[in-house]
Amino acid sequence: MSESEANTMSLNTLSNKGTAQNRKRVGRGMGSGNGKTAGRGHKGQKSRSGGGVRLGFEGGQMPLQMRLPKFGFSSRKNNYLKEVNIKNLNGMGVVSLATLKESKIIPNSVKKVKIFGTFDLESKLTVEGIKVTKGAKASIEKAGGTVVEVEKNIDSNDVKKESEK
Repeated sequence: MSESEANTMSLNTLSNKGTAQNRKRVGRGMGSGNGKTAGRGHKGQKSRSGGGVRLGFEGGQMPLQMRLPKFGFSSRKNNYLKEVNIKNLNGMGVVSLATLKESKIIPNSVKKVKIFGTFDLESKLTVEGIKVTKGAKASIEKAGGTVVEVEKNIDSNDVKKESEK
């Protein structure tokens, strides 16, 4: 065995005394210190095999997680909305809902996106059909890009009211 081979470290040559301890053998006589009751004490639910209580059980007393008040709710609307930081879009070119999904910036379930943040972009961005904050719009236009505004859905009732005037 050469000197370089003796000095190389590999998993099979590592040793640390005390890490691999023998398992505790209980119920093997008085001399072991864990004989007879095997360290479980006398009687009671915890001494039996399979004994013990579920997590959070307080012996019939109202558990802490039930005593504390409930708060908040999970908005279903929030599942379809995502916010994207403008620095994640640097070098994309055309930014739309489809291109964001293709580049895996947003999941496929998302239906609405808003771009936020200020960042010195290195390339021109063309944002189509996505809401943009004032700061993000300024950053895009500073880099020479354009923002195509989101067309708002117009109610047919509103159109009728305007035509009647």
